[in-house]
Amino acid sequence: MKTSGDRNPEPTEPNPRYVFGPVFSRRLGQSLGIDPLPPKTCNWNCVYCQLGRTAPLQSRRAALVPPRDVIKEVADALSRLEEGAVDWVTFVGSGETLLHLDLGWMLRATKDLTDLPVAVITNGSLLSDPEVRTELVPADAVLPSLDAGTPELFRKINRPHPGIPFRDHLSGLEAFRQEYRGRLLLEVMLIHGLNDTQEALSDLATAIQRVRPDAIHLSSPHRPPAEPWVRASGEEGFMRAISVLGSAATVLHPAEGVLFLSNSESAMETLLGILARHPMSEAQMRRALVRWAPSQASAFLDSLEASPRVKKTTRHGETFWVSREAVFPSGEILHS
Repeated sequence: MKTSGDRNPEPTEPNPRYVFGPVFSRRLGQSLGIDPLPPKTCNWNCVYCQLGRTAPLQSRRAALVPPRDVIKEVADALSRLEEGAVDWVTFVGSGETLLHLDLGWMLRATKDLTDLPVAVITNGSLLSDPEVRTELVPADAVLPSLDAGTPELFRKINRPHPGIPFRDHLSGLEAFRQEYRGRLLLEVMLIHGLNDTQEALSDLATAIQRVRPDAIHLSSPHRPPAEPWVRASGEEGFMRAISVLGSAATVLHPAEGVLFLSNSESAMETLLGILARHPMSEAQMRRALVRWAPSQASAFLDSLEASPRVKKTTRHGETFWVSREAVFPSGEILHS
């Protein structure tokens, strides 16, 4: 089948558009990110999403950005990396990664470029499609989401496109597990009062038994959630989840990691690329910049304030830097 990867590509802009980082991942260590989507392109509208609301929801796969441009940036980034600077190369979109029609082509092309393991982060909603499952076979790890064990809670938390019923989401995960031989690492985002109750966790445990992942990673929102009413699950909720879900479940605590910025003119571009996909709190940003280059921290913060590509939003009294294009409810934006 001829993909858009076989067509003549559009010219690549001089600044990276699709590759960002390295950034620290709680699941994969230091990760070089590949984002093959325009922001925000998703078929879910999760209440906890750090990229804000999805408007509108997208249901069909498409050639959303030129795949050869993506791979050219990947090759350029890999050629500049110092040995040991990165643990994984990770496809993680500004939305749902698998919505790009040529994800399989880009995954194989990346595997041809590096001996580093390659991961794909996805909500898993398209795994009911056999062709999508086949495309993911070369990945060393696939990290899908499962936040609910019932259709009702699935709709309340993930707010999917109407064409994605819970039964298809769960059966797709189950079918992929039967076919896939790499590492299947399931993420559960725990939200206080929603899916961290005894009843919700029991339903979730029943669903997870069908998927049989290699590991269950328990997270809770630590970046700005799309909806201001969302609260992170506390220690009690995590302990309850571990007791119900079993020994395969581990808690992923927030960690800052290392902010990789060079001393070149591209440092600000690197930082903006990270913030577009990984919002950072004002306090975390200041600590990271001071640790990286104390004499340049103030100048960087001034440049961020003037940038048309980022803005600030507040959640529960904490200020975060986010993409200018991120959609958060009115009243939460500090600067526009």
